[in-house]
Amino acid sequence: MNAFKKYLITGLLIWVPLVITLWVLGALVNTLESVVPAFLSPQVLIGRDVFGVRALLVLCVLLITGLLAANFLGRSVLHWYERLVGRIPLVRSIYSSVKQVSDTLLAPNGQAFRQAVLVEYPRKGSWTIALLTGAPSGEVAAHLVSEHVSVYVPTTPNPTSGFFLMMARSEVIPLAMSVDTALKYIVSMGVVAPAATTALPQAGGKPGLHVRPDQTNN
Repeated sequence: MNAFKKYLITGLLIWVPLVITLWVLGALVNTLESVVPAFLSPQVLIGRDVFGVRALLVLCVLLITGLLAANFLGRSVLHWYERLVGRIPLVRSIYSSVKQVSDTLLAPNGQAFRQAVLVEYPRKGSWTIALLTGAPSGEVAAHLVSEHVSVYVPTTPNPTSGFFLMMARSEVIPLAMSVDTALKYIVSMGVVAPAATTALPQAGGKPGLHVRPDQTNN
């Protein structure tokens, strides 16, 4: 029985990561294919369903769109399109919010989620890992007594959902581990522990947070 259990666990350790990886990739392909109109489906074009063709078509459209938007004419059309969308009452609010988030997260030079931090949450004495996203500014910062930073606390094991918090800078402990390492630690529910690292230094020998200049208070 011990040998049976050993071999079974070994098999699970080999197959579980592979199956989950294939499941995630399959879900991604199905999501991409779901946005393709029916008249462009493989059944209509070639008379049979071929897995991945519609996803490949979506990727081609994305690449062509990016290529066209890289020149002056494409940028002019994009600017006109955004102005048009900005005149539609309900669509304007949704589009502008989603665009600001996507520009921050997907831009090549984006600085979102660039540092892992340790915070006390959801109560004193209970600690969790969060991701630094910036600093409050404008009206929000005016109501805060001390200097604060904005952090995102991912949930476990699904880090795509979580909580947005504004915490005093003095209550946030910066970590030297990378964001990828922090996410692995969160997704694994603490099973995949990060290796020991050296604390991030700042002036005075104390660890400090790295916030972009445009993320600081006005």
